[in-house]
Amino acid sequence: MLTQEITKEEMMYRLKSGKNFLGILNDIKRRPEDAANELGVDLSEIESIIQGNSLISQVLIEKAIKIWPVNSRDFFVIRDDCSSGVKIMHAEESKKSSRIMNRAGKPYYEYRDTAMSTVSPFRPEWILELCEVEDNDPNNPNVQWNNGHFMHQFTYFIGEVNFYYRDSKGEKQVAIMNTGDSMYISPFTSHTFTTRSGAKEKGLILALTYGDKLTGDVQQELSGLSAELGSNFALDFSSKESASASLIKYHRKIANISIEEMSKRTSIVIDELNIFENGLKIPSLTQIEKIAHALTINIRDLLSNDKIEDKVIVLHYNECKTWFYPENTKIYELRQLASTTALPFSKSFEIKVLNSTNSELDLKSGLHQYIYNVGNNAISLSWMFNDIKYNEIINPGDSLYLKPFIKHNLRGNGKLLILRVGGKVAGDSQRELSIVGKKNTLRAISETMQWFNPKGSN
Repeated sequence: MLTQEITKEEMMYRLKSGKNFLGILNDIKRRPEDAANELGVDLSEIESIIQGNSLISQVLIEKAIKIWPVNSRDFFVIRDDCSSGVKIMHAEESKKSSRIMNRAGKPYYEYRDTAMSTVSPFRPEWILELCEVEDNDPNNPNVQWNNGHFMHQFTYFIGEVNFYYRDSKGEKQVAIMNTGDSMYISPFTSHTFTTRSGAKEKGLILALTYGDKLTGDVQQELSGLSAELGSNFALDFSSKESASASLIKYHRKIANISIEEMSKRTSIVIDELNIFENGLKIPSLTQIEKIAHALTINIRDLLSNDKIEDKVIVLHYNECKTWFYPENTKIYELRQLASTTALPFSKSFEIKVLNSTNSELDLKSGLHQYIYNVGNNAISLSWMFNDIKYNEIINPGDSLYLKPFIKHNLRGNGKLLILRVGGKVAGDSQRELSIVGKKNTLRAISETMQWFNPKGSN
């Protein structure tokens, strides 16, 4: 009998799936023998799944979701298509993904994929603007608008491109963009792009859409609650005052503490508490500390964003901050591109690689990274992953994804676009993991043992 050879990647997937299954059993307080009994299978089958020797079948998953408080997607782990820590998409491969998008019966965009990974939050596209306009009027009838989309979007502009968007009042606006300009738009902002008439070439954008905290499990949880109930989680963040009021009121109500009881605990008079909760005044830091203590939460949980920004941020090339890194060797010149304070773990740069033969791996970021070679010269990328050193040439038009915390360098003489995003782990998730503690991260990430020892432990 012939046996199918299992690849290293498949073996790793089975091991992760087994640990994930053990984590599920721990969460619902089932021993392997309990699971076997309730699912109607031999204990050996359950142990085989936990040990990573086999994958849980769809039949067992269907049985499990009928008798346990779990969802079918809980049983599936991410397949890592980035086993070396980096995934590269060359320009030739990107070109093969080309597809023309028509709007109003005419070619409007040419789309091409760039580097994406199963483990990254990015969905970046190369988009050629096929529609040309004779003017900069946002009401031009040839301009075809979209309905906005769920993901955040950072855009880098190449050539003469008009960027159209609806502002916070719903009014149509246009920004005149050129090479090196950039922008950020929040989810569901209606927008579109065209090439300006007379341009030497069709305008091009690198549209990097990405999910932050609302995708995946969070979106699924909201969906499971219903749209009506889930929408209540969206507080009023239209101003600093309304955001502060919403946060105080939300935390007070989930703790079932009346305004009178709050006054007793904080020694803040009821009238002033009402002023805070009506958004007429932001409490002082001392008052916020008192309120947080009364609610048994951290001060940061009551702090609103110190800056309320527009949902559309446009940054022209000559407005960007620039600096060298490292300061002493000046191997890189960085130019900060469009960003928003609402997403503190999203960073965008144009980086000039200055000719250097230094082999030091001088770059490392705790964020997911997307890199696109927007220059005219090839760049050498070196990195270390699992004690193995790799080197690849990134040619113009090539793109790549780089996992967080990987030491790497870029060498040569060229220009790259870099977008860094925290994904779901940065921020509150990172804080929770830090509270769990570094020594427990392995089990938090991938369960390694049953929650108790059947043989006993003193």
